Amino acid sequence: MSHVATIEVQVRDLDSLSDACKRLRLELVRSQTTYRWWGTSQGDYPLPEGFTAEDLGKCEHAITIPGNDRCFEIGVVRRRDGKAGWNLLWDFFGHRGQMMSDRVGKQEEKLKQAYAVCAAKRQAQRQGFRVLEQRLSDGRIKLVCSK
Repeated sequence: MSHVATIEVQVRDLDSLSDACKRLRLELVRSQTTYRWWGTSQGDYPLPEGFTAEDLGKCEHAITIPGNDRCFEIGVVRRRDGKAGWNLLWDFFGHRGQMMSDRVGKQEEKLKQAYAVCAAKRQAQRQGFRVLEQRLSDGRIKLVCSK
């Protein structure tokens, strides 16, 4: 049974995505053209917008848990709406999906936050800012930029 969903984040910078993966003890494997998932769509869960059942499991890059060849992976796939960037697709179902979910968080909030932090830091540094990262008591991250 497959349950492939899109992680709702706008990925435009693979270097920031790679940095975000490292923060979560994941690895962005560039040029990996398939990602592990259930393997077939059973038609019991809506397909990600713009994708067909035949598209599932195919990608330009993949996110994996290093050393774990049993967990499902996240496919990094070019957007299908004509805009720049990538969609992140993954099968969250069952134990093999749960292994990845434990890393990326419920509703993928850990991955979204890590990517946002890494992308913002990278952009600020490109503009000549020094960036100090502070983790707040509620889990949010505050970036303080100065020249």
